[in-house]
Amino acid sequence: MKNKLSVLLVLFTVLLHIGAYAQNKVVKGTITDASGLPVPGVNVLIKGSPNGVSTDLDGSYSISVPSGSILVYSFIGFKKQEVTVGAATVYNVVLKEDDNSLEEVVVVGYGVKKKKDLTGSIVSVGADEIASRPVVNAVQAMQGKAAGVDISTNERPGTVGTITIRGARSISASNAPLYVVDGIPLNSKLITDSSTGKISVDANSGGIDFLNPTDIETIDVLKDASATAIYGSRGANGVIIVTTKKGKNGRFTLNYDTSIMTETIHENAPMMNSAQYIEFRRWGRYYSNPAAFPKGDAPNIENDKLIFLASADPSAWANIEKGWRDASGNLTTTWDGSKVATTDWTKFVTRTGITQQHTVSVSGGTEKMKAYGSFGYLNNTGTLQGQSFVRYSGTANVDITPTKWFSMGIGLNTSYGVNEYGQSNVGRTAVTSSGGIYATARTNLPYAVPYDSNGVRIDNPGGDSTIRTPVDEYKYSQDQRVTLRAFGSLYAQFDLGAISKSLDGLKYRINFGPDITSYRDGVYLDGKSAIRSGTSFASLANERTISYTLDNLIFYNKTAGNHNFGATLLMSQTEYHNEQSALSANDIKNPANKWNALNPANVTLAGYSSGLTETGLLSYMGRINYGYADKYLLTASGRFDGASQLASENRWAFFPSASVAWVVNKEKFLENVLWINQLKMRVGYGVTGNAAVPAYATQPPLTGIVYPNGSGVVNNTSLGNIGLGWEQTAQFNYGIDFSLFNSRISGALDYYTSKTTDLLLKSSVPTVIGVKDTYQNVGETEGNGVELTLNTINVSSKDFEWSTNLSASYQQSKIVSLQNGKFDDINNNLFIGDSQNVIYGFESNGIWKPEDAAEMAKFNVAAGSNIFSFGNARPVDQNGDYKIDANNDRVIIGSKDPKYIVGLTNTFVYKNVELSFFVYGRMGYFYDTLGENEGAKGSQRQINYYTDNNTNSEYQKPIYSAGTGDPYFPVLGYRDGSFLKIRNISIGYHFDKDLVQKLGLTKLRMYCQASNPGMIFSKVKWTDLDTQTTASNRGFTLGMNVEF
Repeated sequence: MKNKLSVLLVLFTVLLHIGAYAQNKVVKGTITDASGLPVPGVNVLIKGSPNGVSTDLDGSYSISVPSGSILVYSFIGFKKQEVTVGAATVYNVVLKEDDNSLEEVVVVGYGVKKKKDLTGSIVSVGADEIASRPVVNAVQAMQGKAAGVDISTNERPGTVGTITIRGARSISASNAPLYVVDGIPLNSKLITDSSTGKISVDANSGGIDFLNPTDIETIDVLKDASATAIYGSRGANGVIIVTTKKGKNGRFTLNYDTSIMTETIHENAPMMNSAQYIEFRRWGRYYSNPAAFPKGDAPNIENDKLIFLASADPSAWANIEKGWRDASGNLTTTWDGSKVATTDWTKFVTRTGITQQHTVSVSGGTEKMKAYGSFGYLNNTGTLQGQSFVRYSGTANVDITPTKWFSMGIGLNTSYGVNEYGQSNVGRTAVTSSGGIYATARTNLPYAVPYDSNGVRIDNPGGDSTIRTPVDEYKYSQDQRVTLRAFGSLYAQFDLGAISKSLDGLKYRINFGPDITSYRDGVYLDGKSAIRSGTSFASLANERTISYTLDNLIFYNKTAGNHNFGATLLMSQTEYHNEQSALSANDIKNPANKWNALNPANVTLAGYSSGLTETGLLSYMGRINYGYADKYLLTASGRFDGASQLASENRWAFFPSASVAWVVNKEKFLENVLWINQLKMRVGYGVTGNAAVPAYATQPPLTGIVYPNGSGVVNNTSLGNIGLGWEQTAQFNYGIDFSLFNSRISGALDYYTSKTTDLLLKSSVPTVIGVKDTYQNVGETEGNGVELTLNTINVSSKDFEWSTNLSASYQQSKIVSLQNGKFDDINNNLFIGDSQNVIYGFESNGIWKPEDAAEMAKFNVAAGSNIFSFGNARPVDQNGDYKIDANNDRVIIGSKDPKYIVGLTNTFVYKNVELSFFVYGRMGYFYDTLGENEGAKGSQRQINYYTDNNTNSEYQKPIYSAGTGDPYFPVLGYRDGSFLKIRNISIGYHFDKDLVQKLGLTKLRMYCQASNPGMIFSKVKWTDLDTQTTASNRGFTLGMNVEF
């Protein structure tokens, strides 16, 4: 009987199964995006059931479902969609991109947060923004894109500009931000200016310029202390977090990005031609000695022979003499300057610059493993002869999740760069311009010629021994800097909650980041170089830097109803090791050896040195996050840091922070206000530290010590401070995040105040004890500012969209106290109540004119000599005693730090065509143009200068001099430095999907861009205030992005 019942039960179960199966049916389809491209890896689930499938590489799927079921389609970056299964068997779905920016993930330091959950001041620059303006390094990509971030421009190949976030706080210590790449803080080498004691980060270490911008996914800038305090002593000047691209779930894609840019130099300050300069020097000679030389408009040939050193350079004189000859070639007494040829010396040092960039990348993955890899090549040939930069870069990121409870990953970023720096100051002995090869060329005289009648190069054109020719300078001077860098980021993470439900939400992670750099700088100067005095020179410097960071992290996250709780614990250890050696020599007998055979047998050694720097940092950190109903948010952290470079008793310090946020639009009184998508108010406070001082500032001995630098006994000029401690900055931040009208208007507004105390200041000490200065914790600075990020979609229709992105900031800072309390430090240009970067000098009252004769006479009488004459620069007599003296008449002209920084991008999209304009500017600061020396010895740019025939001039009269003719000429050089510049104009075209697919591609975009096409306005017309040089580069770029 039991057997019969068992058989019946089995048959009944089978029948039920067959019946149920008979009610199912197989449906299939293809999932595409808005452009019609297939989307692999889309999850297709039966709603209310764990059953589902994923789309294949072609975006296709097939699944057996009961009739009437609901299929749910989901994929990262797209909105979730649902379809009810009816009679049809094919269901093709077009996924729509998820444009909810509030769900974007932002890296906050040792973790990530959704944008809507942030409580601190953070701004992000994404891959699309970086790609919109092809740049050669990641620093350029941020310029004008992040409010409160000021980035200077440096156009020399292989170099980057400086960055400050929310202004400078420290006076002597470094103001450079901390860089974090893929969760690993980078370690930098510090260098000290021997004359000022100011510390900065060595441009060849610790930056992010080794990264290929194409490999960057996001750049997140942490600005306020509540966000940066998580990095404690290293976050005082802001934190820049770079996340490189990782593999994504889905089919593997192959991408090729390429661009080529051509650049030429645009000169804003043309030089005087021969005729103009010859008259200018004549006037200079006249005003230097009116009894010996005639006026500039009454020349004679005999005086000209003296003025223009006829016997010293016969070739230059032969050119000038053309102005004294008639049409038949006979000498006359009539001068015609138009007959004298002009030499444009800059043409011997300039060229068309060409920059090529090529990047090949592969990305893709599965649920278990994701990978991204790339290889990049950059070749930047500068617009100046002898300057270039070549970089090879490689990136590999692999993430593996073999089980639910364990994941690991490894990232490796490598680069090899060769920077031909061009003419530098290393080994300089000649008395000539020190501003580089272009400045050397501009110093040369327009009437002089490069070659004599036999075609031989003239070393001192014009016969002046202090003026050297720039012709073929790139052949005679070389500064080659080679850098090999390998940076790794490795992690392993254990999800303990996946092992035991009792540990749900608990994770442990270990990060390890090694960073290895090898640097070599070889310099060779031939005796014919413009910066040498006839003898050759070579030097070789080698550096090796090895550092690492090891982090142990514990994360805990728990949700209970409307309560969200998170906690992070950290123990971090950082070690930094830098060793360097250098030697230099004169009289290089075999130029082909350059810097490669410097030994006593074949050169005259000039110096040698070696050094070792080792520092360490040990840190403990805790952070908690709390949120209630996604409405009330709290973040609090505390970090305990110990830095080896500080005194042992002051080595450790605690850095707390806290911030809260209120999501106002979640309140009931706004729940029916549909035009407000987000309205969040934030308040934060935090304390950060700065220990950026030389590694052994607490330890140098008082007496001389033997160092292996070729000089024997070296006397230390700095006194060690065994009590040196932390410089600390406390900062408040108040902010509002908003998103309105279906996110047509969105952005953030922040106001902050900061106070920095116990400044790491290099202070003077009485020289009677045998030293001149020491680092001390003295002084205080404070600052405040306002930052606005505003994104708007101005017009949006089916085929056309116009959007605007604005980043603007206002910032100011001042010194509160110094070494001697509330007293100014005039010797170092530091003044209580003003910014630390001011112009201090005599104020301009224009130029002394004939109508000022009576007033001018009072100054000459008071001085007991004729210190002023008509045409001299006229400084302001501040105290009215008719004496101009440095103690009583110098004043603060203004700050050199811009108060306003703005970046504005307007983008217009019509169907497949995209057009954008990027504008960048700085306002509210003074720029010191240094005035016009008018010594009439070297060349001169075209200016409106004083003569007896031109008394209403902009600049003073020329006075021939080997030094300075008019001692007060700098007063005419202080100008408003405000400018607004068109940095980039770009037009791109996305090819139609049908054509792209026919070509066997997935995506294809081509673009053309104009770089630095011009100024909208500038207060100094003859200088590019962005680069702070008279000449700057303008270029055009053609580029292409291809995805296979």
